[in-house]
Amino acid sequence: MRERCIQSSNPAMIPKAMTTIRSLLSMLLLSIARQAASIVVVALTWLVLPGPTLAASISIDTPVEPPSWALLQRQLLGAQTQAAGEFFERYFDERGYIRCVLRWGGDDGPDDAIESLEGWPILHALGASDSVLYMYKKAWEGHLRQYTEARTLQVPFARQGMYYREFPVMFDWLHNAEGLKVFNLQGLSDPYDKAFQQRVIRYAEFYTGADSTAPNYDPQQRIIRSMFNGSKGPLLRPATALDWAGDPIEIEGRFKPRHGERNYAEMLAHFEDYTDIVGDHPQNLSATTLAFNAYALTGQERYRQWLLEYVDAWRQRTLENNGIIPTKIGLDGRIGGPQGKWYGGVYGWGFTVVVPQNGQLANRNTHYMGLTGFSNALLVTGDLSYTHVWSSMIDTINAQARESNGQALYPRMYGDEGWYDYQKNPYAYGALELYYWSMEEKDRQRLGAGGWFGYLEGRNPTYPESVLRGDLNRVARQVEAMRRDPTTPSTRLSDDPMVYNPVWVGHLVQLMLGGPAPGTPLIGGPLHCRVRYFDPVRQRAGVPPDIAALVEHLGRDSATLNLINTHATEARKVVVQGGAYGEHQILAVAHQDTEIRVENSHFVVHLAPGAGGRLHLRMQRYARQPTFIFPWHQEANNDRQ
Repeated sequence: MRERCIQSSNPAMIPKAMTTIRSLLSMLLLSIARQAASIVVVALTWLVLPGPTLAASISIDTPVEPPSWALLQRQLLGAQTQAAGEFFERYFDERGYIRCVLRWGGDDGPDDAIESLEGWPILHALGASDSVLYMYKKAWEGHLRQYTEARTLQVPFARQGMYYREFPVMFDWLHNAEGLKVFNLQGLSDPYDKAFQQRVIRYAEFYTGADSTAPNYDPQQRIIRSMFNGSKGPLLRPATALDWAGDPIEIEGRFKPRHGERNYAEMLAHFEDYTDIVGDHPQNLSATTLAFNAYALTGQERYRQWLLEYVDAWRQRTLENNGIIPTKIGLDGRIGGPQGKWYGGVYGWGFTVVVPQNGQLANRNTHYMGLTGFSNALLVTGDLSYTHVWSSMIDTINAQARESNGQALYPRMYGDEGWYDYQKNPYAYGALELYYWSMEEKDRQRLGAGGWFGYLEGRNPTYPESVLRGDLNRVARQVEAMRRDPTTPSTRLSDDPMVYNPVWVGHLVQLMLGGPAPGTPLIGGPLHCRVRYFDPVRQRAGVPPDIAALVEHLGRDSATLNLINTHATEARKVVVQGGAYGEHQILAVAHQDTEIRVENSHFVVHLAPGAGGRLHLRMQRYARQPTFIFPWHQEANNDRQ
């Protein structure tokens, strides 16, 4: 495959939501500098990259009264943008530093600081103001500097900085993935940013073996060697409670720890059994997103090959383990490690611990994070057999059901005595995503009749308006709660602002992009969707101003999309792309009695003032290699062979 080249980014606009004079002046000066630099940058981009390939276009000229969902959608994009500005002003300073007490640890560490901006990159990629991207990038840069400067006193591997080379020194991927939720989606809007490009490559090479200073990966055994891994390599000793909890800290009367511990002793007790980390765990499959990013950025085959090599190893282990993904792989590559327990390890199938505050047992099994790796393999191959492994595992687990008082109960955990933690609902981690990928009836049967899929199937017509109104109400509630937040920077931990984040994009992704709401189990993974939009006039990701989009139906090889231009006097032009990364081939698009051939990842729609209508797309899903490159820069010959 020909290597792709991506140049630097267009400038972000000055966020209107900022309220202080200092912030406005700072942002104005930076914007002027970026505007000046962009003149050269844009010229270089068009010289180096292929020219536009937007041959297919279709026009919508029929005037329509803007439906309620369209007006609500535009209102929600604006409301979340405005609320994001107030949130940023409250919890981040002019350097992009979060205003809180900095700590290392699983309860309130660096990952929580930047996770406070979850959803912001997608909000911008949907079409929100450039101010959202500007604020996210400022916070990302700020938190990298802040946690590189922050040092522990007692946790040994973070004494020289909690971040090294702009990445966590070593920690588990439940937390690494949470801390990368925003960065891993920056490429949807801003893949041409030079710092982003450098970090994508650096982060990936911490795991592919290309960077010998971070020996996380063993290519002979095809394992990531520890649950604790990062820019300084793997931790190859049992973890301590201190490693997990961070340095001693005063709690009572000062902080309100959101994990429930009332004092530092309880924080240590929380993690006292979190010792067995040496060897591989499905959590580490989240690291494949770093290789996916590098592949989508550069097209270099070595990133794709490493991703598949590592996922294939886990697929083989799952099949060898009677269809259940193991949670403990030893350094010798053997399932179960030294004790021969496939269900062992921290966050394993048998990981049940005591809650220090109340003495109750808590089951903390995070095997489900492995699904991210299988979904990444699907994105780069189009091979649905990767997800069939997980689908089969769901059936295998539910086959272990037992009956109690005439009620079927289904297990969630497995230990020395066999399956336990039986619950009323069948095991279904990833069931929604599996059906979304396969569009097969056997996967559909695991889901209920209502909700988003009920709407797509014609049984829930009020769904769009209902959830959009609910999301607008949520923005108001979040802002009001934030304004009542009594904490100050000296009484605030990094996870405190998260609860006030006014941005939530789950329903917008469903309705506008035809994709499942981001989040668990695909923590920190790429965006999965059927279509995405670009503004060719402003040369950026997202719908143009005044455009509203609604995916009304999804089939295995088809989609129905409703586009509305809510502006009464101005025409609009929008690019529709198949998939978040151009991974779906659009064969043809039809409007009313007109069908045009596309045979590409994208096409252009011209919308007259006040016009709207339905487009019916015929598609071949997962037929193209994923790329961050915007449609007008994509090569025409990057189809899968």
